[in-house]
This record gives sequence, C-alpha cells and structure tokens, in this order.
Amino acid sequence: MASPRRPSIRTALTRSAQAALLVASAWSLAAQAGTVTVITSFPKELTGAYKTAFEKANPGIKLEILNKNTVAGIAYVRESSEGKRPEVFWASAPDAFEVLAHNELLEPINDIANPAVPATIGAFPVNNPEGLFLGQALAGYGIMYNTRVLKAKKLEAPTTWADLLKPEWFGNVGLTSPSRSGTTHLTVETILQGEGWDKGWNTMLRMSGNAAAMTDRSFGVPDGVNNGQFGAGPVIDFFGLSSKYSKFPVEFVYPEETSIVPANIALIKGASNTEEGKKFIEYSLSKEGQELLFKNDISRLPVLPYDQLSGVPEGYPNPQEIAARSKVAFDVDVSKNRYFIVQSLFDQTITFRLDDLRAATKAIFEAEAKLAKNPNAKGQALLDEAKQLAWSPVLTAEQAASAELQALFAADKTDSAVNQQLSKLQGEWNSLAKANYEKAVALAKQAGSQ
Repeated sequence: MASPRRPSIRTALTRSAQAALLVASAWSLAAQAGTVTVITSFPKELTGAYKTAFEKANPGIKLEILNKNTVAGIAYVRESSEGKRPEVFWASAPDAFEVLAHNELLEPINDIANPAVPATIGAFPVNNPEGLFLGQALAGYGIMYNTRVLKAKKLEAPTTWADLLKPEWFGNVGLTSPSRSGTTHLTVETILQGEGWDKGWNTMLRMSGNAAAMTDRSFGVPDGVNNGQFGAGPVIDFFGLSSKYSKFPVEFVYPEETSIVPANIALIKGASNTEEGKKFIEYSLSKEGQELLFKNDISRLPVLPYDQLSGVPEGYPNPQEIAARSKVAFDVDVSKNRYFIVQSLFDQTITFRLDDLRAATKAIFEAEAKLAKNPNAKGQALLDEAKQLAWSPVLTAEQAASAELQALFAADKTDSAVNQQLSKLQGEWNSLAKANYEKAVALAKQAGSQ
C-alpha cells in the first residue's frame, strides 16, 4: 500500500491561512452581531426585564449587564482603555453623566432621541443639550417607611426630612454613603441645594446621627425597610414604589425638598459595538421600552407622557405634578463641581465617624429630655454649643465652592503629590469631626446635669 502523501509546506500554509480567515470572518460576524455591555447601578429586576425584551426584539444582539454602583462605574469607564469600554452607561444620577462628559468619555446620541419626550421636567432639561446623554426615565427622591415598624414603635409616618431628625427616630433610620451610591449622592445634593449648605448639612448630620446602620449599597436601605431592620430611610422613588406595588408593608412619600431629574442613558466613547449600543438606547426610549417601567418590581417614572403609554397603574405618581410643587431647582453644575468634595466630606465626618456622631446625638437627646423637665439658661447654653459642634459641617460653603479645592478633587488621583494633599486634608476633616463629637458629648452631659 502506498504511503499517504504529506501535504507540502505551501499547501499547509494555505490551509492555515484559510482556517485563520474563517476564524477571522466568524469573529467579524460575531462582532457585527455584537454584544452590548451596559454598565449600570440598576437592580436585576429592571435590567433583567430589559435584557429579555431587547434580545427578543433584536435577535443576534446579546445584552451583557455589568452591575456597579454609579461612583465605581465612573471609575471603571475612566480606567478602561479605548476599544475595551462598555457600550452603554445607564444610571439615575445626572451629575455622574456630567463627570463623564467633562472627561470626554461620551458619544453624541441626539440623532436617536425620541421627539415625543418633553424637553423639560419642571425647569430641568430631560436630555443633555449637547446630545451626550438622554433621559430614559425620571427619578425623584424621598422617604420610604415600613408601616408595621411604625405601628409597633408608635412612630408617626414621616412626610418631611425634618421628621427623621426627631429623638424618637434614633436608631430607626437606614442610610448609605453618597460615595457608595449615585442615587444617595443625588438625595444629599438635593437636600443641600433645597435647604442651603449649612442647614442641609445640619439635616444630614442629624439624620445620620439617628441611623441604625450605614449600608454598603443604595439598595441596602430599601431592603432594610422592607424587612423591618429600619423604620425609614431616604431612597430614590423606584425603590419605594416597586416595594409598595410588590405588596411589601411600605409607603413612599416625596418631601417638598425633592427633585425630579432624568435617570440617564449614554453611549460610551471608545467601545467596540457602538451601533448595537445605540439600538439598545433607542429601544429603551421606545413605547415598548418605556412601558416596561410600569412593571410592579420596576415601578419607575417614564419620560414619555402618560397619554402616549398603555398600562399606567391607577394612582401612579405624575412626575410633572411632583416637579411643580418641589421647592428645589436642582443645579447640575453646582452638583458636578463639588461632586467629590461632598462625597469625601460625608465619609470623613459621617461614614467613618458614625459611632462618634451617634454618641453625640444620643447625648444631646438625653440632655434635651432632662432640660425639658428642669429648664435653665446655663444648661440650655451648653446644649446649644453641643448641637453646634455636632451638627455643623467642618467645611464652609465658600470653601466648598473655591476653585482651588474643586480643582484638587478633580485632579489626577494617580499623582502622588495630589494624593498626599488630599489625604492630609481629609485627615484634618476626620480629626476635627472626631474632636467636635467628643466635645459635644461632654457638653451635653454637662448640660443635663445643671
């Protein structure tokens, strides 16, 4: 039997080249069909519904969800090299998109904007004027509370932020840090803009002083309210509404100091499958995509007017009405410029010093109760000083607005000199807060003994 002939080197190379061509061709077709990677802070109930519906409407395109909190999502996009970035950024905080736009990380998408979407919500633009990001839903900020916990602890249902500052709410409030949650950052910023810097920080410090815990992510607060760990807490509206419509024993209320702002969607510059990414954004703004927001476990406010949608639940909140009665004219530029300052100040004086703040708050409440039974001028003066120390920000509004400080927090964090300067400043805030809380405890105890 003749031995089989071995292919020549030329033939082997030709076959290898053909195989490589087939692989490259297959890869090219796969890339054309595309995988759209969406980086988002939204819960799986929302992202899962959109993934299923979009893939059904667009066979051959796969939707991949990369779940990160908004702050971590920004960092991920900034640190990813061109060609390896996700296609879509989808989150509730408009100032986060301003940060990405400032860093030139977004592609214009005004060519796919739905013309039926109103131009504004209140006085706030729904879409970015430069077309770098679009409003996909609307978001408001307010208080979610557990009706069973309130009944058991004989607490009145809160309707304002001030209600959560009362002594009876000590140990009954759930919170998250704005550095861990873009929606919490918007809540904090809304309060700061609605009440002013000093009064706003007074509100946040007192509310935090009443905290039972500081959760790791924004959904830790609604989860805690749902299961009765917390009596109430500040949340974005869809957390409260989705729990309510899913039959949890909870209610949600919009205080007067709230804001209705767009929850945005954007195309990231330097991604691989840009066209497929645009298709997902376009779908999310379509009638079908907007009606998904009414699902009980999503319960978000659409950007399309209700008269253009089907299946609007009875009694569903009307975002235009909420915006009209809100006292807050949210300024996204103010929020963007002090974005990292607010986060750092909150962490250094609240998150990392929470036990000290709670101790000061408890001592103040105890002194108030004693002085109510035995009022005297000396004790009241000591108590007022304790409150001033415990519930005032260590940074003034003028300092927070200074170009020098804002430039420092916007600078490149990989620069060792920048990091050293930031660490020193943050350490000073932390130490000052600790000293203030300790002195407030001592003064409150002294006040109660008068």
